[in-house]
Amino acid sequence: MTIDELQRTVDEWIKNFGVRYFDELTNLALLTEEVGEVARIMARKYGEQSAKEAEDPKELSDELADVLFVLVCIANQTGINLTEAVKRNIDKKNNRDQNRHLNNPKLKP
Repeated sequence: MTIDELQRTVDEWIKNFGVRYFDELTNLALLTEEVGEVARIMARKYGEQSAKEAEDPKELSDELADVLFVLVCIANQTGINLTEAVKRNIDKKNNRDQNRHLNNPKLKP
């Protein structure tokens, strides 16, 4: 699925099942909540924090997909074409950072 297809699919889902988009600030709050769920999984699976006894283990892939879904909702409702935005962002990084990481002694093996 391309990013354009994803934006269309999310828009169709919202129109068919979600009634309408939540307002932008609500979606920002939801995005923050979903990122928090990713952080919880990362802290327990890859970090030093242990899970609580009764805690339901969640799948990282599902939580990342939730983050992406809400992010796409925000892009759709604010008129942002994510394909074009990502292309511009990669161009910016290519120009600005082409030697930055190569010359970073902290990243040397």
